[in-house]
Amino acid sequence: MADWAEHVIWWHVYPLGALGADTTGGDRSPEPRLRRLVPWLDHLIELGANGLALGPVFTSSTHGYDTIDYLAVDPRLGTTDDLVHLVDEAHRRGIKVMLDGVFNHVGPQFPALVAAQRSPDLPEAALFRHDADGSLATFEGHGGLIALDHDSPLTVDLVAEVMTHWLDLGIDAWRLDAAYSVPTPFWASVLPRVRERHRDVYVVGEVLHGDYTAIVAEGTLDSVTQYELWQAIWHGLQSVNFHELAWALTRHNTFLESFVPYTFVGNHDVTRIASQVDDERHHAHATVLLLLLGGTPAVYYGDEVGLTGVKEERFGGDDAIRPALPDDPAELTRANPAVFALHQQLIGLRRRLPWLHRATSTTTTIDNRHLVLEVSSGDDRVVIALNIGDETLVVDGEWEVLEAADAGPDDHAVRVGPHGWAVLARA
Repeated sequence: MADWAEHVIWWHVYPLGALGADTTGGDRSPEPRLRRLVPWLDHLIELGANGLALGPVFTSSTHGYDTIDYLAVDPRLGTTDDLVHLVDEAHRRGIKVMLDGVFNHVGPQFPALVAAQRSPDLPEAALFRHDADGSLATFEGHGGLIALDHDSPLTVDLVAEVMTHWLDLGIDAWRLDAAYSVPTPFWASVLPRVRERHRDVYVVGEVLHGDYTAIVAEGTLDSVTQYELWQAIWHGLQSVNFHELAWALTRHNTFLESFVPYTFVGNHDVTRIASQVDDERHHAHATVLLLLLGGTPAVYYGDEVGLTGVKEERFGGDDAIRPALPDDPAELTRANPAVFALHQQLIGLRRRLPWLHRATSTTTTIDNRHLVLEVSSGDDRVVIALNIGDETLVVDGEWEVLEAADAGPDDHAVRVGPHGWAVLARA
């Protein structure tokens, strides 16, 4: 893994939604929307982050995941020059940039697909996988997402070319969409070729479940998305039951022995944390866990001010979790300055404790409503105390309170009030 990845905190944006583009396919009017993200780079810095993770930016038919052209920026977002300008402005501020590589499938308008359907004998036909009945395979039954054939050398060549092309133009990292649907030997064929020219590239695969460690090792990835931890955080807080989280953290520890997971409590595919967890007193607890556990954290745009949004299984059901940003970044910050300040404080603490990147955790106290974790790496350690109950949580010992809400020292202990939390260091 690239050394710089140990210090990056990502701000994740879905550009088509954040910049107000039509994602139905009805209005594809060209507009240099990507340039409107430049002022948001200062918002990213103010938050404390230093990585910009972009959702799909390549030419597509509708929502960005039905690609038409991997080597062109979607006209709704601008041109290659507009993307390069954004990357240059990010780099000028010390910000790394990640692109979303949708390499499991393409859209029906993908030119090689259109040509192969007209003339099945063309070499391009080898790019696409077919089911047993001879029909084109699709991604999870979506007729608008045609599966690439990852056993084909042509597909290896295509993906290696695309990844290298955009790295040559200045990006720093790739997210591999739907990596869980792609055989790991495919990535093991592609990524070494990409790293021949770009040794410092950071590559994270979207993986929902399964053997994370094996996928990383066999695919030669740097990381995968930590969906197990995401599920355990929001569900534990919503159900007022920390035992699921404690179990997930034992799994998280085993992952950290081999690689550093990409952690999150929100992204473009899931209901926002402020809507997942009904009791708003517990939203901060999710932020504490995201930013102080081992991992490479990503903050989904708007979560830093507590935006709500529910994902629905219907046409347009992602719109609520992929909203347009206001023109002025200060307008977003003003929406909930307390939540923004909390993110700043916790990111600031993580910056002061860089060893947290690979830190593992040990559960020292647990019941449904109380969780005390010792988070450590080598001789470095802090304690995270979370209370989602109505009774005070007492953490015995002499402690320095690093950050807290409704908590403080009292007679050789720290008392964490109802629905409070604290981050502690030995005094």
